[in-house]
Amino acid sequence: MNGESVVFWITAIFAVVGALGMIVSRKAVHSALWVAFAMVNLAVLYFTLQAPFLATTQIVVYTGAVMMLFLFVLMIVGVDSSDSLIETLKGQRLLATFFGLAFGGLLLSAIASTVALRNNGLDVANGDYGGNIQGIAHLIFNRYLLAFEVTSALLITAALGAMVLAHRERWTPRKTQIELSRERTHTSQVTPLPNPGVLARHNAVDTPALLPDGSPSQASLPQQFRETAQNDDASKEVTS
Repeated sequence: MNGESVVFWITAIFAVVGALGMIVSRKAVHSALWVAFAMVNLAVLYFTLQAPFLATTQIVVYTGAVMMLFLFVLMIVGVDSSDSLIETLKGQRLLATFFGLAFGGLLLSAIASTVALRNNGLDVANGDYGGNIQGIAHLIFNRYLLAFEVTSALLITAALGAMVLAHRERWTPRKTQIELSRERTHTSQVTPLPNPGVLARHNAVDTPALLPDGSPSQASLPQQFRETAQNDDASKEVTS
């Protein structure tokens, strides 16, 4: 067994372990970390397959940017494990199972085709272009130029749509520091409100802070989360 086979079996096992850890993890943050672990091992496989550009892209773009962005969003917003069990769209689990099986069949067919054919390595495939990066550039900007441009337009549209959905119009002028201090002195809460999640289970914005007696402080939540928490408490009282 040569060195390439040893690296393959080690990184392949680690990648499968990362994928299984992503599936069986109960917390979304742990799942994101397992996915990042699996992607790093896939990058090592790309290096062994003489594809340095794809390996670097796998680490910098997917592991270093996309997955870390997901991880930071999950840590800031917070996702309860019970929310993932609610099926908002009817039949989505059946469709997910179908597409998962179809994707698995596609992967098996691709692997079977590569095993049946003789593999000459990327050096032979990139011999006419001068290297791996030049070969990828030739395919992207010649054969797959239309698909590349359509994908770029789709990503830009998704980014603009996210900005439009997250934008909130301000109908009233922003209050000054003097106005905020006067409003605070006119109420019973003179001190600043506690941050969401202070001394609670986690520091997500939808988790209320705990008062010294251990009761949750709904005043520490934003208005939209405060209404959701009150509705949840009311539903629990009705069911009990």
